[in-house]
Amino acid sequence: MTHRFARLSALAASAVTALVVLAGQPAVADQEAPLPTAFDRAAAARDVPRDLLVAVAYAETHLDAHEGKPSASGGYGVMHLVSNPTTHALEKAAELTGLPVEKLRGDTEANIMGGAAVLRAYADDLGLDEAARKDTGRWYQAVAKYGNASTPEVARLYADAVYEQLGLGIDTGGVVVKPQEVTADRGQYAKARDLNAAVGVGILSADYPPANWVPASSSNYTASSRPSAYAIDRVVIHVTEGSYAGSISWFQNPSAQVSAHYVVKSSNGEITQMVRDKDIAWHAGNWTYNTRSIGIEHEGYVNNSSWFTDAMYRASAALTRAICDKYGIPKDRSHIIGHNEVPGATHTDPGSYWNWTTYMNYVTGGGTPSWSATIDNSSAGFSASSNWGTSSYSSQRYGADYRFANPVAASDPAWYQAAIPSAGTYKVEVWYPADPGYNSSAPYIVATSSGNQTVYVDQRSGGGAWHSLGTFSLNAGTYNAVGVSRWTSGTGYVIADAVRISRV
Repeated sequence: MTHRFARLSALAASAVTALVVLAGQPAVADQEAPLPTAFDRAAAARDVPRDLLVAVAYAETHLDAHEGKPSASGGYGVMHLVSNPTTHALEKAAELTGLPVEKLRGDTEANIMGGAAVLRAYADDLGLDEAARKDTGRWYQAVAKYGNASTPEVARLYADAVYEQLGLGIDTGGVVVKPQEVTADRGQYAKARDLNAAVGVGILSADYPPANWVPASSSNYTASSRPSAYAIDRVVIHVTEGSYAGSISWFQNPSAQVSAHYVVKSSNGEITQMVRDKDIAWHAGNWTYNTRSIGIEHEGYVNNSSWFTDAMYRASAALTRAICDKYGIPKDRSHIIGHNEVPGATHTDPGSYWNWTTYMNYVTGGGTPSWSATIDNSSAGFSASSNWGTSSYSSQRYGADYRFANPVAASDPAWYQAAIPSAGTYKVEVWYPADPGYNSSAPYIVATSSGNQTVYVDQRSGGGAWHSLGTFSLNAGTYNAVGVSRWTSGTGYVIADAVRISRV
């Protein structure tokens, strides 16, 4: 389930050539251009940073147009142009480009042009002149508005996800965005509550404390007193058909008439609870199953396997395991079911790409890592130069203290040494305290079997919890496996606290 103006002066159409020509910009033809070319054309035509345009599309859809079918919130195409009772981005794109709504829905090149037009319009509303538009960080508030969020907090969550993609980089095999350090100018959203930083600062789920708490609209669920009113004996697995922030926003929209108890993020397994366990979320499409079940939504689309990450599986499985333990639900496939298995279901989620074997292994404990090591800055395996200071300022720290240093264009990393038992695939997670004064793009280095790989992390948010950098092929032996570099154009102190390495 889920979600989700410089005006052109003239439009000329020719039925003979089947081209739509937009005044002052490249033509959009019935024969679609390759995806990289479509992004290049749209970015140039609307003077939108090309990499930012790609990052918005990737955060929304992983660049998948889904055959022109709408998301749960009525969003179309790779740019997720939304058309629903409260949001009319699709219609606005048609107004700005002169392109028919039908073409914006089904033609990917037109859809990207429409998304660029809407994004540029929001930048114009902010007063970004030509010079300001060249600074990707200045587009933050326009990106936040593009997400059609229900609250400033969710708008910030959405925009942060887009800028996180710029730091991580994107490579779909066709469209490439190189990892880059961008300091986001949050403007008014700097004062919005950071949902990524909820863990450790008291904004937590009462039912499952590792989760954030962001309530759904009361128009989208039924208040109850479960399990006394109704026994809870099922967990229903869903896929959002949209983005994490978009799903949260949609469940807060009174017109949605739908909700789930929990939403799980693809990239790092972050969880947000939106309906209390005691209340009845409207997720199953079957009232009896709504009354007896907990619904868990997973960010992504059923026809795109790239959303179903190991971090998502592990985090969701831990949640399901806790729910089963709390309510005495058997941990089997008769009681942990997909939305498609609900009697009378018209939905197909979680779909054929959902790996039930992996998921159930994690739920039952069969997926527990065979080896895991945690190294923090006070461990014998940690090393750093005297340029790295020591602090116990933040209560989100792992252990007694953590290390910090100013960014500098020099090689001076803090290293975590680990004794890797055998060559294979390992999950690498990091823990750090968060603060607005910490680094906007801290470079974590993983010493893989094929060379060092760098993953950039915004340490201004998301502190006090484990965050996955991904899975990597590591060699056997005792060596510096993970480092934190100072070499970044990001601003703020670079933090080195703790890392966890687990055999997958």
